[in-house]
Amino acid sequence: MTDRPRPSRKFFDEYTRGFDRTEFQRLFTRDTADAYHYFSRGLDLNALAQAPWYKRWFTHARLFFAAFAMRLSPGRRVLYAVAVVALIFGLIDLFDGFGAASVFLFPVTLTLYLPQWVEGTSWIVLAFVAIHLLVLMEVADRLSLKSDLEIARDIQIAMLPRGSKHAGDSCVFGTTRPANTVGGDFYDILPMADGRLMVAIGDVAGKGSPAALLMALLLAMLRTLVDEGLGSVRLITRLNIQICRHSPGSRFITFFYGVYDPANGSLEYVNAGHLPPMVKRASGVIDRLDSGGMALGMFEHATFEMGHVTIGPGETLVTYTDGITEAENQAGVAFDDAGLEAVITARSEADPEALAGRIIRAVEVHAGDMRLADDLTVAILSRGTGVVSTETTTPGTGV
Repeated sequence: MTDRPRPSRKFFDEYTRGFDRTEFQRLFTRDTADAYHYFSRGLDLNALAQAPWYKRWFTHARLFFAAFAMRLSPGRRVLYAVAVVALIFGLIDLFDGFGAASVFLFPVTLTLYLPQWVEGTSWIVLAFVAIHLLVLMEVADRLSLKSDLEIARDIQIAMLPRGSKHAGDSCVFGTTRPANTVGGDFYDILPMADGRLMVAIGDVAGKGSPAALLMALLLAMLRTLVDEGLGSVRLITRLNIQICRHSPGSRFITFFYGVYDPANGSLEYVNAGHLPPMVKRASGVIDRLDSGGMALGMFEHATFEMGHVTIGPGETLVTYTDGITEAENQAGVAFDDAGLEAVITARSEADPEALAGRIIRAVEVHAGDMRLADDLTVAILSRGTGVVSTETTTPGTGV
C-alpha cells in the first residue's frame, strides 16, 4: 500500500510548483528595477543629485513613495497611508530606548549608543519591506497593463462608426459603453455600393481583452465579406465558417445582420442567436425579429435563414446587446425587456441618437450604484424622423 503524502508536504509541493530560481532572482534584478523606473519617471533626479547628501536619500524616498501613492485610487491611497502610519506607531511602541552596541569598523570595533527595539521587531520590518516590494511590482505591472488597455480601447472605438448615418429619410446611430476598459460588444453601419445600408450588432461571449480581440477579428472579416457583395445568408454562413476556424472552441458570437433599403424601408436580416431586435410600429406595437439561426462559432456547418420586414414611416428598429436587459439593480432585479420597451415607447419622436442616449441613461439609473457587469450597446435605425442634425459624436460618448 502506497503511503499518502503528508498534508504539509502536499501543501509545500503545491505552493512551490513551477518555482524557478532564475525567475526568483529576476524579482530583485529586473522586476524591482522596472518598478522603480516606472514610478520614478516623473522625478527630477538631476535636482535630487544636487541636494545635500543628508537630505538626498530622504527626499528621494519621500518623492518616490508619494509618486507611487498618487497612482492609486483615492480609497486605496488612504488605506496605504493607514498602513504606513500604523507601522510607524508600531515601531514607536516597540522602541526600547538606547543601548550600547558594538559596531565593527575594520580594523577596530567601536561601542556606540544606538536605538534599541524589542526582540523580533526586525522580522516585522523585514516582512513589511518584502510585502511592500511585492505590492510595488504588482501595481507597476497592473498600471502598465492598464495603459496598454486604454490604447487598445482607443483603437477599438476608432474601428466603430462615428456619429449618425443618413440614407434617404432614414437615420442610423450606434453607441457602446464597455463594462471594462475594452469589451466584446460591437456594432457596424456601412453604406453599400447599391445604395442600401448594412446595420449589424454583435456580442462576443466573455468580456475584456479576449472578447475585444475576437470582436476586431469579426469586424474585419465582416467588412471584407460585405465588399464582396454577398447575399445575407451566404455572408453569414461564410462568416460563421471563418469564426469556427480562427477562434477558440469555447468562444461564440451572437450576431444580428441587416441590409436596409432606404428607398422603400425594406430590411432583410439574419439573426444568429442574438437577442431579437425590436421594431416600434407607428401604432406603438413592438415587433421582434428572430429569423436566423444559432450563434456564430458554434458549428462550422450551421445553416441560417433570412427574414424580411418593412420599416414604415415614423417607425424605429432598435438593436441591442444583453448588457442592456440584464443590468441589475441592488435588489437583483434586471432592467429586462419591459424596461427597454418602456423607454422606446415613452416618446413619439424617434431621433435615434436621442433614443440611444435615453436607453443608456435609463439602464444606468436602474443599476444605481451597482457596477455594470456587461457592455451596453445599441444601434438604432429610424425612418422618416425628420432629423436635421448632422453633428458627429464619438461612439460611447454621445450619450
